[in-house]
Amino acid sequence: MNKENKSKLEALLEKVANERDLEICGLNIQTNQNPIVIEITIRKTDGDDISLDDCALFNTPASDQIEKSNLLNCSYVLEISSQGVSDELTSERDFKTFKGFPVNVELNQKNSKIKFLNGLLYEKSKDYLAINIKGKIKKIPFDEVQKISLCTLKD
Repeated sequence: MNKENKSKLEALLEKVANERDLEICGLNIQTNQNPIVIEITIRKTDGDDISLDDCALFNTPASDQIEKSNLLNCSYVLEISSQGVSDELTSERDFKTFKGFPVNVELNQKNSKIKFLNGLLYEKSKDYLAINIKGKIKKIPFDEVQKISLCTLKD
């Protein structure tokens, strides 16, 4: 599948998702498989959890649109799934849900000599992330933060 057809397929699937208050957060087309496997990861635009029924209700219209588009002239398997729970914290909901949980903060190399900080998630504002490291609150400006992930603390 060439890049142009992949882009057309993405746009087509985005339209189907938007009509159902969903968004596509991952699209992987495995052309090395026989039949081709199209993996679509969806989430609700309002942040609610995706159910198995949501995946099933997206499957039929997505499949219908792929068939109508004639972008694929071969057999394929369509796999619809939810984003699931990720270790990486990205949304405001994640930060509220996991407040007090152990996190690993990966820092930008250019702004800091330290690569990682571990502590308990304390607070997130628009400007900084605060973590509790052994009882002391450390505020880290967001321009120094590369990634925030759930982890287990080691003594």
